Amino acid sequence: MRVRTMKCQSSVVGGQMLQDGKSREVRMSYSPSPRLSLLGRGRTVGQPWATRRGRSGFTLIELLLVLVILGILAAIVVPKFSGRTEQARATAAQSQISTFNTALDAFEVDNGYYPKGKNGLVDLVQAPRDAQNWRGPYLKSDIPNDPWQHPYIYECPGKHNPSSYDLMSMGPDGRAGTEDDVTNWQTERR
Repeated sequence: MRVRTMKCQSSVVGGQMLQDGKSREVRMSYSPSPRLSLLGRGRTVGQPWATRRGRSGFTLIELLLVLVILGILAAIVVPKFSGRTEQARATAAQSQISTFNTALDAFEVDNGYYPKGKNGLVDLVQAPRDAQNWRGPYLKSDIPNDPWQHPYIYECPGKHNPSSYDLMSMGPDGRAGTEDDVTNWQTERR
């Protein structure tokens, strides 16, 4: 609130009648127009920060400062967790390959051979025509895609395991034969 000193010659000042009609110095207080305030509340134009008592809300500068701080924190934290996501996907692919290995071994025990060809994983959930002792399904659900939404690649007989099968996920790049592939013939884990 501001206090202003002004000369007044009117006959009524602040609800009191002047009897002699002479001009007098009167102190009046007023508030700046609400049209001058930012967003209808908070600090008004020309009003010092110290006089902002009792008002709620944030100024535009304060909001922008908070957004900048949140942006900086996100830029620091997000890259640390993104590496964990790829590592978790590779571990999930290795676990799924282990599940396939168990189901394929059970198929081999029942039938005396591993499923042949590139579509051999389908034989784990649907009985093949040539299987006499099929006791499946060997998996509880259909054949899932790998964590990167690519199909698993199965070959029997395998190039790396000629007496059994090769099973692999193409990894994040979706190309077979690159270093990010997850396979059943790798002995070391990343």
